[in-house]
Amino acid sequence: MDLNLLRRDTPGCSNVIHLNNAGASLIPQPVLHAMQDYLVQETDFGGYETADKYAPAITTFYDQAATLLNTRSSNIAYTTSATDAYNLALSSVPFKPGDVVLLSENDYPSNFITLLSLQKRFGVRLELVKNTASGEIDLEDLENKIKQHRPVLVSVTHVPTSSGLVQPAAAIGDITSRLDTLYLLDACQSLGQLPVDALTIKADFISGTLRKFLRGPRGAGMLYVSDKALHAGLEPLMPDMRGADWTSTFTYQARQDAKRFELWEKNYMSVIGSATALKYANDIGIQAIANRNEILCGFLRKELAAVPGVQLMDRGAHPCSIVTFAVQGRQETGAKQYFRDKGINLHTTNRQSAIIDFQEKGVDWVLRVSPHYYNEEQELERLIEVLREW
Repeated sequence: MDLNLLRRDTPGCSNVIHLNNAGASLIPQPVLHAMQDYLVQETDFGGYETADKYAPAITTFYDQAATLLNTRSSNIAYTTSATDAYNLALSSVPFKPGDVVLLSENDYPSNFITLLSLQKRFGVRLELVKNTASGEIDLEDLENKIKQHRPVLVSVTHVPTSSGLVQPAAAIGDITSRLDTLYLLDACQSLGQLPVDALTIKADFISGTLRKFLRGPRGAGMLYVSDKALHAGLEPLMPDMRGADWTSTFTYQARQDAKRFELWEKNYMSVIGSATALKYANDIGIQAIANRNEILCGFLRKELAAVPGVQLMDRGAHPCSIVTFAVQGRQETGAKQYFRDKGINLHTTNRQSAIIDFQEKGVDWVLRVSPHYYNEEQELERLIEVLREW
């Protein structure tokens, strides 16, 4: 990994120490240029005509996403966000009153809200799976609850937005596949920083975004749909003519591939940018990215532990590139701005985003720092310096 080249590819590195990659990463120049070129073509020659001209390049989105997830392009759909992808997958499940959905205590807050809405509207029942002492989902409790409740769906967030916890996604998939239970994995925070192998994980759906660790544009996401889910005829609640053919006055036929989950209208500039971002990550190699991030975060956690008044909050056997910590005597109000004024981007997360997790930890908010492979150790040292001055 040529760090100097990667930083030259990232103009933002000369403006700011960007440690909010779990929010939205700095976009590299190849992604920026691809999107700019597409927009110029669309401006000069028309939207439909430019989409036709760029059709081969647009197709590479599916190829590159498939490479990242170790699957086929026919299992990939383009979406507008991770939440959009997650909700599209949910909408394909024919819920009935009394159906049970199992979820973890660390699922993404938007996922909780969506499932609570299903509970309110359709009588779906939600059941939480316990955590182990180290914070991950308790696999024994998961198996027992599947056998007890016969859920129609298991929903798990791979990496929560509020901490560096990494759930054992593949071990969960071993259980759900063996017990023939639908499995929806929210990989919003793991795609681009950790290997996410669809064949190993055995999820029926994997949702993700481009703006975070994949370093793509905002307003772009992806959905993996397994062959099992496709062959079972699962389709979104409200498809349009991208996802289905109108075959007679009162009939339609869904597409055979995962694009049945897409809508006809999309921002093709973002598709091009997403394809470029995926290729950029694939060319570096996701394992190389994960290895680099492990070094950065190991260094950062060690340095933070030595700062008086700082309490590290991440749980799990192998925490990832989201580092959360509380600072004694400090309030959330003004925290982000203090660091921005010092040229450092980071994020804060409060209890509203992690009600169960933060209640257990006894905190109302944390600082969230999320380094990525293009960051330097010197940038982390500067963060520690500014933190000590706070």
